[in-house]
Amino acid sequence: MSLDEKQQSLIDDLNIIHDLHERLNALVSSGHALKLDEAHKTEANLVPGCVSRVWLHGELVDGRTRFTCDAESPMVNGLAALLCDLYTDADPAEVAIVEPRVWEACSFNKMLSPTRLNGLANMRLRIRAMANEFIASNPSH
Repeated sequence: MSLDEKQQSLIDDLNIIHDLHERLNALVSSGHALKLDEAHKTEANLVPGCVSRVWLHGELVDGRTRFTCDAESPMVNGLAALLCDLYTDADPAEVAIVEPRVWEACSFNKMLSPTRLNGLANMRLRIRAMANEFIASNPSH
């Protein structure tokens, strides 16, 4: 499954929930599923530009990306976990170029503050940078 197909599947699954508040609550509730190992809660893994502290860890396993995260705020944790879920088990080249459409497609952008949206954009920048590092460190890819 391509990253675009995976993203569309995530969007379709979330949009089964018609009420926007319930959809966001479901996302926040699912955020605890991707727990970041305490050893990765380091200064180097903090995502800059987020109001709430957000840690992001990425690695390349058998040529596929793996991202985990944690945040102090449950809402931010749920939103960040969605990005980690989206970009995990993907080809780094796809991760570098496929942008998240989920915020608009699920109407979360109507409920999230500009500060939260900016934090999510910063998280996306960090994920893209990691993907580019994975590509550079694995030239056969």
